[in-house]
Amino acid sequence: MTRSNEPTRRAFLARVAAIGASGLVLPCVGACPGSAAEEPPATKDPWQIGCYTRPWAEYEYRVALDSIAEAGYKYVGLMTTKSKTSLVISTATTAEEAQEIGHQARQRGLTTASVYGGDFPVRESLEAGVAGLRWLIDNCAAARAATLMLGGIGDPKLYEPYYKAITECCDYAAEKNVGLVLKPHGGLNATGPQCRKCVELVGHKNFTLWYDPGNIYYYSDG
Repeated sequence: MTRSNEPTRRAFLARVAAIGASGLVLPCVGACPGSAAEEPPATKDPWQIGCYTRPWAEYEYRVALDSIAEAGYKYVGLMTTKSKTSLVISTATTAEEAQEIGHQARQRGLTTASVYGGDFPVRESLEAGVAGLRWLIDNCAAARAATLMLGGIGDPKLYEPYYKAITECCDYAAEKNVGLVLKPHGGLNATGPQCRKCVELVGHKNFTLWYDPGNIYYYSDG
C-alpha cells in the first residue's frame, strides 16, 4: 500500500507530459550540492521540476539561464547551447569554465540538477573512455551539478567497453557527489528492458535510469 500523499503513476506521467520535451523532473532525494549562501531554499515538493537549455540551443547559455529563471523555474539542466561543441559542458570544457557556468546558474537562483555532456572517447580505448568520463564528472562537480546524464551507445562493438568505463567511474563520481544516470535515447538503450539491462550490467547504486517517458513512447511504440 502506498501513502495517500504519494503521486500515482498516472498522475506523475500526466505532470511529466505537461512539462514537455524540454523539461526535467528529478526526485528530490536530498540536498543539492552548493553553499547555502548561493542555493535557493530546499523545496518540500518530492519532485524537482526544471527546464533544460535545449530550447535556447541557438543562443549563448546565459540567455537560456535568464529565460529559465524568469519563467519561475528553480532547477536547470545544462544541455545544448551556442558553442564550439554545441553543449554547455563537455569533455572540451575546462574546470574553470565549468565552475563559472555553475556560478552563473546560482546567481540566477538556479540549482543545476542535470548535465548532458555528450560522448566520452570510448571509441579510442577503454582507458581514454574512463579518462573522458572522469573529466565530465570533474566538470559536473565544478559546476555543482547533481547528476551527469549519459546517452548510451548504439554500436554493439562498443557496448561492453562503454558500460565498463561507467562501472569504473561510479565510485569516483560518488566521491564527487555526482550521480550517473542513463537516458533512454535510441540505439541499445531505447526501451525499458534495454535500459534495465544497462543498469544491471553496471550494477552500482550510483548509476541509475533517468526516465524519459517521451523517448520510451517514441522508441517502443508506447
